[in-house]
Amino acid sequence: MAGDKFDKSAGDNIAAAIREIEKQTDAEMVVVVRGRSGNYLHADYLFGAIVALIGLVFVLFSPIEFHTYWIPFDVVVLFIAGAWISSRGDWIRRTFTTRKFRANAARMGASAMFYEAGIANTAAETGMLVYLSLLERRLEVIADRGILKAVPPLEWNQCVFELHQVGKQATPQRFIDGLLMTGKLLAEHLPATGENPNELADGPRIELK
Repeated sequence: MAGDKFDKSAGDNIAAAIREIEKQTDAEMVVVVRGRSGNYLHADYLFGAIVALIGLVFVLFSPIEFHTYWIPFDVVVLFIAGAWISSRGDWIRRTFTTRKFRANAARMGASAMFYEAGIANTAAETGMLVYLSLLERRLEVIADRGILKAVPPLEWNQCVFELHQVGKQATPQRFIDGLLMTGKLLAEHLPATGENPNELADGPRIELK
């Protein structure tokens, strides 16, 4: 795959990988790719406040004369502009939030999706979620009890660790390679029996806005 964006072409390739994986295992994989998981208004406001403060300092100490009547309006405009710029730049939001906040946002988003998508309701308890959040650069994996019982803990933890590494610098191809690696492990310990119906959609949910 030449592209590095999670567009329609990437979504089609991810869906094909999921179908290939589920031919080999009774596990059911749901993939979600999100642009962000949390509300970053506080980061936007913080950046806006910093821009406004810099502008105010410039106005107060600049040799250029500014009419005092317009200074409050200038500060407000700079604040709004800074907040808007932050809302359009993931790197700014990452800079003005903590790693813990971003990790919690991705984890909470994944936990909510696990139940929202019905992954917890499969008859054999063999559903799993692979949740990639791009702004946070986090990949979360949540598996139901049937998978955790079938796969040895050491092998499962190693697989999850490698997926977490993929999430730090995710491209569509790296992501698909991670899914196929996971599928190979699932096929080894939870092979397809032909008795487990496909209860979950194969296509990924890609929500970048």
